[in-house]
Amino acid sequence: MGGAQDGARTTGTGVPWAEELLDHLRPTGRDVRRIVAWLADGVRGTVLLQDHSGTLVAGSRTALDEDLVAEIVAGRIASAAWDGEGRHQRLVRVEQPRTSGVGVLAVSRTEPFDRRAADMVTHTAQVLELLLRAHETAAAGHRLEQATSDLRLAILQLLMVEDIVSARRVAAGLWPGLLDTDSAYVYVVEGAADERDRLLAECLAATAERALVVRCPALDQHVIVLTPVEGAARALRTLIDQLPGTFLGGSSRQSLARTATAYGQAVSALAVARFRPGNAAVYAERTHPERLMDPEALRTWTTRLLRPLDTLPHHTRAELLATTRLGLEFTAVNAAKILGVSRNTVRARMERVEGLLGTAFTDLTVRALVHLALNTQAALDQGPGGHYGVPEPAATRLGEALAGPALTSWGQDLLGRLDADGRDLRRTLRTWITAGGNSERAAQRLGVHAQTVRDHVRSAEPVLERQLLAGGSDLYEVVLAHLATGELDSPGLDR
Repeated sequence: MGGAQDGARTTGTGVPWAEELLDHLRPTGRDVRRIVAWLADGVRGTVLLQDHSGTLVAGSRTALDEDLVAEIVAGRIASAAWDGEGRHQRLVRVEQPRTSGVGVLAVSRTEPFDRRAADMVTHTAQVLELLLRAHETAAAGHRLEQATSDLRLAILQLLMVEDIVSARRVAAGLWPGLLDTDSAYVYVVEGAADERDRLLAECLAATAERALVVRCPALDQHVIVLTPVEGAARALRTLIDQLPGTFLGGSSRQSLARTATAYGQAVSALAVARFRPGNAAVYAERTHPERLMDPEALRTWTTRLLRPLDTLPHHTRAELLATTRLGLEFTAVNAAKILGVSRNTVRARMERVEGLLGTAFTDLTVRALVHLALNTQAALDQGPGGHYGVPEPAATRLGEALAGPALTSWGQDLLGRLDADGRDLRRTLRTWITAGGNSERAAQRLGVHAQTVRDHVRSAEPVLERQLLAGGSDLYEVVLAHLATGELDSPGLDR
């Protein structure tokens, strides 16, 4: 056994071993395997760390006295020494907080353990316990954060399919009072995909936990914020002012049952925000075609068009309506991610709606008009009495709903913005719409290259302040403008 001076000996670096061991507790050096390797080098032996079940955690496997290991794991002894066959071993108990079990640090060497080597083993075991406890705390925090994130997404998905009761029940435990409201706003904040976790944290801080903040399951650069608080818009605008390269789109205030509609509005506003100096826009800031239509004609046409869905049970009807609204707004893949179902489920539900309506969603004019009807019906469902008990409406044809000088003037003004471009963007856009948004088919009809069609459509986006190639509400408004001005024929949706 070495004398007292052994405790001050150093490793080969000239730094006392205790200081070297403490260096492993620095944030950049907290690695269990690295510490075990350091100990093996320091004592000039073989080291292993195993858990309570005997699974190797770090180091090199070596033969151990199983009886001694069992005694340590059972808690009857804290450490043990063993000599034989030209080897000397020290075994030390190491607490493992995650499993509430006990691991064993075992050190073997050919020379007997002096004071220095014995102290290195004892203190290393203590450091390993600290690191394992810190790792478990960090892992537990990560698991809690992930579980909380999953709950936020689950609540949003329940709201998307109008299951308000379940959404409130899930939210009540973690965010009391958050959904104790009949209406809310939805905002979409866009930033770099690799910075989304930071953006999420900033949104949580900006809204002071008074909002449902969710990583968008469909688009990696988006964070979705649902909040009943009116002041949230100001806080989010301040946030994007401080974060270059971020954009904000917001909905008008909507009932919780129209969360899917509000989300679509926020995404639509986000497209406008990309062209705004302040990088922010709200859906209500621009005129929308449905507000220029005769309300009664629009309601009666909508009710008559969607009447076949009224025969379905309420839950099934709501599920089909919500899925189709999102499926018309986004791709089937993204709609499936938002709703938490498979893309085949989304397609099957939309095909069922197509069958009930007797139409096909491959036609962009059909998609635009059904999208209009679904959003109008969502507002009707929130009115007194809902959709049940509504008598069969008088025959109102689509032309009556689209008629009126206000809507026609709006359509002419909107499309007239394209006339200043000498490339005839208006003709290209019209042809592209009639081709179902397919650039290749539109190019064949126009006698140009498909890339030319895409370039023309992309050039029209900032002029119209609407996102077209991505589809959704912005594109449908432009389609309605073509229908209102008579530049496109109405599809056969009248019954």
